[in-house]
Formats: sequence, structure tokens, C-alpha cells
Amino acid sequence: MNPEPTASSPPLARLLEATAEAVAAVRAGRSLTDVLAGTSPLLRPGTQALAFAVLRRWGSASAAREVLAPRQPPPAVDALLTTALALLWPEESPPYPDHTLVDQAVHAARRKVPAAASFINAVLRRFIRERATVVEQSGRSVQGAWNHPAWWVERLRHDWPGQWQALLAQAQTHPPMTLRVNRRRISRADYLQRLAAVGLAAHAPAGPDLDQALVLARACPVERLPGFAQGEASVQDLAAQRSAQLLVGGGLPSGARVLDACAAPGGKTAHLLECAPDVEMLALDADPQRLKRVDQTLQRLGLASERVHTRAADARQVAQWWDGQPFDAILLDAPCTASGIVRRHPDIRWLRRPDDVHALARTQADLLQSLWPLLKPGGRLLYATCSLFRAEGVEQIDAFLQRLGPQSARLDPDSPGHLLPLADNGSANPDAALADGFFYALLHKP
Repeated sequence: MNPEPTASSPPLARLLEATAEAVAAVRAGRSLTDVLAGTSPLLRPGTQALAFAVLRRWGSASAAREVLAPRQPPPAVDALLTTALALLWPEESPPYPDHTLVDQAVHAARRKVPAAASFINAVLRRFIRERATVVEQSGRSVQGAWNHPAWWVERLRHDWPGQWQALLAQAQTHPPMTLRVNRRRISRADYLQRLAAVGLAAHAPAGPDLDQALVLARACPVERLPGFAQGEASVQDLAAQRSAQLLVGGGLPSGARVLDACAAPGGKTAHLLECAPDVEMLALDADPQRLKRVDQTLQRLGLASERVHTRAADARQVAQWWDGQPFDAILLDAPCTASGIVRRHPDIRWLRRPDDVHALARTQADLLQSLWPLLKPGGRLLYATCSLFRAEGVEQIDAFLQRLGPQSARLDPDSPGHLLPLADNGSANPDAALADGFFYALLHKP
């Protein structure tokens, strides 16, 4: 987990300081992605690695801090203290020796909060002396035991009574790096050979709708991927790769009109065009800045053309962007809690609030209601969320179908439904645990 040391690596104290600042920003409501974007390039890789580790264990570390120092210290001190406690947590291969971590945390405190350096030193040394007892006491709270907010744990317990513990444990693991090979540039077999030639081991996963996927044995910077800049491959999770085949796998006529209603950052837009190059594509997103990433993705993959259009617009405000011509296929990858991708984004669990589930479910319902009339008779709409919560998946679609009535929409019997990121999830797919949590419902208009 800790970055490989080099002559130019920043000292650990500086990384701890930057990590504590990132953790404090997340606790204040900022996305870790946004925080890291503003971190200096020299510090960014190490800070990201440490921040991911800390946020995966922030519930336990916070509970331990309450045991060791019941009176909450100022935010900057608390962030540095919980950062160090998370990294001192017992594990088979600790990232740093205890004495090194404590020494460097104290150095960071002297730079950032000098008046608290002695306090931090005393708390960390007490934790080391009493580690087993403090860890046991920390696990008595739901948040301390599962490293997720209590409301999140309760929702998973309610939605998945037989799998909730496995889902929470899976969220603490490191996800694999998964590639999607651009079939318009190179075959999967040939790209697998290209990876092997540069010393990158990978395998082709089992399962439906994954004929372009490769899973790397070990993650690496995209700069190491052969042909990445030339558009031969993209990084995309296995579950996310199922969307294009689900929507267009049955075939679309040449010139078919396709809408990607919430397109940024563009991975699914690009995959649709790789699978169906002769369609007319409109990619919408409400965020103009994020929409730029769609254009960049299409340019890198060689998919930009006069038949592909991007537009900044709220898909619900149909009158502001629709030209009146119906679509043959619509992809609605709706805004959601992202509860299925927390192992990739461990800050999400601490950023979300219980009311977010209901607010996002209302947005999803509004999007379905707004976009369904834009679909041609005989057309198809794929509803997707990267969520484990049933309110954003099966319950959302059940309610939508009830509102429309059986003569107005049909759920495809091969719709995957909830894809849980577990090896034993009913799919008989040995690679299922490599994928993120997703929900898919393919709807047909009679």
C-alpha cells in the first residue's frame, strides 16, 4: 500500500500531513477526487494511497480516538490523529513500523499543529501499548466494527439479509484494474499479447457481455499500458462493461439514434460506439466541465465524428435539448449513491447521508419519467446504477413499471438486476467478485 520509496519521494511526515488534510476535507464534505486533483504532483500518488487506506479504516480509527481521547480535539488535530491510528491498526503486513509512523506523525504535527505534537505522541504511544484492548473496545460500535456509517450498515442489512456482512467486507478490499479493449483498434487476444510483451500479466474474465475485458494481475499507471494514448484500451470495471452489450447486443439498425443521458466521464458512451459504430449518438451531461472528459475520451479512442454529439444539459429538461426525433435506444446511467463502488472510492461512504438515498431515488424516477416518452415504439432503455441499495435498483424499476402499466413497458427477462460484487451471488461466475456492485434493467417499449 505504501508507495515505493525513491530518492525523490517526499518524507513520510509530509505525506501524513497531506493525507490528514485530505481526510479532513472529506469529513467536511469534499470529494477525495477533487481534493487529490489540487494536491501537488509530487505528493499525489503517496497521498492517494494513504488516504484510501485511512478512509477504509476511518470508522475504527475514530472509535479508537474516542476511547483514547474522549474529548474531541480540533479538526486538524483529529484528522492527523485518526490518520495515524488507521495506519497503526493491526494487520499482517503493516505499511510502516510502529516507531517510524509515530515519529513521522509527530514531525507532521510540529509542522501543522505544533501545540498538539506532545498530545499526538502520547495518544499514539498509548495505542501501541494497549492496542489489543483499544481495538476490541472500538469494535463495539457499528461504525467501529464495519467502517461504514451505521445507517449504511442497517440499509445493507435490510436489503441483503444474507449477504450484508460479505458486502461490507468486500468494500474493504482493493479492487482489480480492469481494461476494456477497443475492438475497433485491436483484438482482445492481440492486446493480451501486447501486455505480456511489456511484462504485464492479465487474464480474460468469464461471464456474459465481457468479450472486450481483461483483468490485470497488478494495477499500474495507464502510461505503462501499451497503446493507451492511441486508444487501444480503456480502464473500466467489469460490471460497467456490461452496459453496452446489454443495450445494443441484440443489434441496432445503421443510423439508429442513441442517447446516453448522463454520459460523463464517457466510458459507456465510448463503449457503445465501439460496439455500434454506425449509430447517431447524443451524449448529455448536466455538468459542462465533466462533459469535456467525454470529448477527450472520444478523441483518444478515435470515436469522435460528425455522427457523435455532446451537449451540456439536464436530461430531465427535455424541451431544452431534444429535437423532437425519437431514439431507438437510451442509456440511463442515473445519478446514485455509488454504494456499489466504495472499494474504489472509500470516501463515498463518509460523504453520503441517509436522506441522499431518497433524494437520488426521486431524481432517478424523474429521469425515467422524462426519457421514456422519447423512445420509439420497439425501442429499448437500459437503466443502470452503480448502487447496492434496492431503492435505487429493483424497487425503482418496479415502481416505474407499475406507473406505466403492462401495456406500456416490458422488462427484458435477461435483465441482470442487482449484480453483487461477491463470488457467490447466484451468477456461477468465478470472476463476479472482481466486479463492482451494479444494477441493470433493460426495458422494451411495445
